[in-house]
Amino acid sequence: MTKNILDETTTLNNGVQMPYFGLGVWQTDNHTAQNSVTEAIKNGYHLIDTAKQYGNQAGVAKGIREGLRQTGGNRKNLFITTKLFDGDAGYDSTLHAFYDTLHELQLTYIDLYLIHWPVNERYIDTWHALEKLYKDGLIRAIGVSNFDNERLQNLLDHATVTPAVNQMEYNPLNQEKEIHEMAKMTGIQLEAWSPLGGGEALSDPTINQLAEKYNKTAAQVILRWNYQQDVVTIPKSTHQQRIIENTKITDFELSNEDVQKIQKMDKQKRTLWYDDFYWHNPSDPNNHPESIEVWDDTEEYKN
Repeated sequence: MTKNILDETTTLNNGVQMPYFGLGVWQTDNHTAQNSVTEAIKNGYHLIDTAKQYGNQAGVAKGIREGLRQTGGNRKNLFITTKLFDGDAGYDSTLHAFYDTLHELQLTYIDLYLIHWPVNERYIDTWHALEKLYKDGLIRAIGVSNFDNERLQNLLDHATVTPAVNQMEYNPLNQEKEIHEMAKMTGIQLEAWSPLGGGEALSDPTINQLAEKYNKTAAQVILRWNYQQDVVTIPKSTHQQRIIENTKITDFELSNEDVQKIQKMDKQKRTLWYDDFYWHNPSDPNNHPESIEVWDDTEEYKN
């Protein structure tokens, strides 16, 4: 019997079981996020990934409630990830922001809470706040996102709890091999955002040749490659067909030769990195926090 990728888990460094595959909701408004999350839960997804910066946590909350209502499911069977907004970096501000997020998501605990980006001069204090929340039992696992090896090592030097996850942009065109290697060495699970690499990766000739060979879609080939790299993956989709289609990756396996073909596609092509953000140097008087992505439908989701 073929395994279901939605039932596959990885054991984090604190013993928590995290699904290998889930749904991301970046660049979706509240209404779309609600519908996507509901459809995902109805189709067996457990892992849902959002962030304050996406401006759609309220929609995700409604999607969770509706998905559980329609399936008769239990919150304990879901794995909800969200992330600290860059403008909330710092010890006290992190604590306040977490409780606000908990309220907005209408949850009593978060499964995985990440520092979204490492705000220079503040991410150590921010991490200590996450450690407190974790030790207080409000978060099952804590981690980071978009941490290069230098910042990750600095955090490890000051941490009492090792991050469970580092979520990075990871796809055939941006494989972050050094960061992946350090994650393995330190027992940190790598997780991929933008796992499909946008249109460029999906239309790449190598990927499409492999899709034809395995009688799969280009997306399924990439997601299977991610899985074979032991990377947790959260593809975004707003269409029910793709939400279902993306999970059909356990009935085939890429050969070592074909994995190597994809490895050779690496261009170290990041779409976002530190220099793209004002917070790169928070001591700069011209610095201001990155804005939360607010969508036209936000007002109706405040209640």
